[in-house]
Amino acid sequence: MAPAGESDPIGMIMNVLWIGLIVFSMFYGQKIQTWMMLREISGALDRLTFLKNEARNVSIKSIKAVRKKADQEDPSPRVDHFLEYFTIMPVTLDPSGIVPKIDHILSLREDRFEDEIRTMAPEADEIQINNLEGVLEVSVDLNEIFKVVRHFYLLGRKTMSLYVIMQVQMQLPLIMQIAEAYFAALKAFADGQPIGDGAGPLVVGKMMLELEKKEVVKDTVLSETSIDGRKVILIKAKGPGSSVGKPGEAIQRIIEENKGKVSSIIMIDAAAKLEGEETGSTAEGIGSAIGGYGVEKYKIEEVATKYKVPLEAVVVKQLLHEAISPMLEEIYNGVDIASARVRRLIQERTKEGDTVIVAGIGNSVGIGQ
Repeated sequence: MAPAGESDPIGMIMNVLWIGLIVFSMFYGQKIQTWMMLREISGALDRLTFLKNEARNVSIKSIKAVRKKADQEDPSPRVDHFLEYFTIMPVTLDPSGIVPKIDHILSLREDRFEDEIRTMAPEADEIQINNLEGVLEVSVDLNEIFKVVRHFYLLGRKTMSLYVIMQVQMQLPLIMQIAEAYFAALKAFADGQPIGDGAGPLVVGKMMLELEKKEVVKDTVLSETSIDGRKVILIKAKGPGSSVGKPGEAIQRIIEENKGKVSSIIMIDAAAKLEGEETGSTAEGIGSAIGGYGVEKYKIEEVATKYKVPLEAVVVKQLLHEAISPMLEEIYNGVDIASARVRRLIQERTKEGDTVIVAGIGNSVGIGQ
């Protein structure tokens, strides 16, 4: 201990160091934080580069696998060209009539995808074309995610603006979760395996077993049966290729053909679960249970409102990556519970002699008729 009246040299050194650290942080703290964020984004960008390159390779491999002639042109340049494909949505300044415009654009997009696949793999059948379309969709989306993250990374490194870099860094965990989910979907689409989003079609597909099916609109099949004295019209996307069909158009057509004499519309779909909820758990509600751009949802709600038809919904809960990855056992078990709920709704919410529409909403990849 230093004698009274004498200063402590160690204490003085520590004080100087603390003051120096504070001054250093004032001038260079933000730059250090910026470099740390850039380093984190750089690591994520390396992973995204791998994912989008692997998706490209799977796309090329899948196209080659359905070809019957070995001497056909290498599809790689055409796939690389198609990875930059984009869709411009209609102007929304005047919302009146916007839904038919979106429907038109989406139909054109789907037709373009199919035409490109037929050009690269002329021998592919309808199921293979649908599955290849799913693989290319994933590849295009992963390429787009990679480009957006790279843009903000390079812009942030160029400007050294903390606020530019933070836009990506703060959302990076969610961005990577989405990218990994898309990557997990590659195998399902390439191999034709059922995915979590197929819960709705699987519920209806089981009810369609041994029944006659007919294609009511593009990529959408219909069957009729009787449950507890009710006429039940079953609708799902045509499988086992990757397709979500056009359930809105199908329901619209059926209700119009029945002159509005439909007592209930029951829709089964996958739904995003909250953290803490169990994968495969089911729930019931009211409304049109269908995602996407909203075109099919609009058609269902329009015709249901016109004829005052109740909309019942049953959902099977799952995370995003579970919805587009090969179907988990928990989701498959949830399908059986959802089937029981649908039958109970038919019994409790309708009466004998009624006509009921049951629609399985989702992707029918790997789920046959």
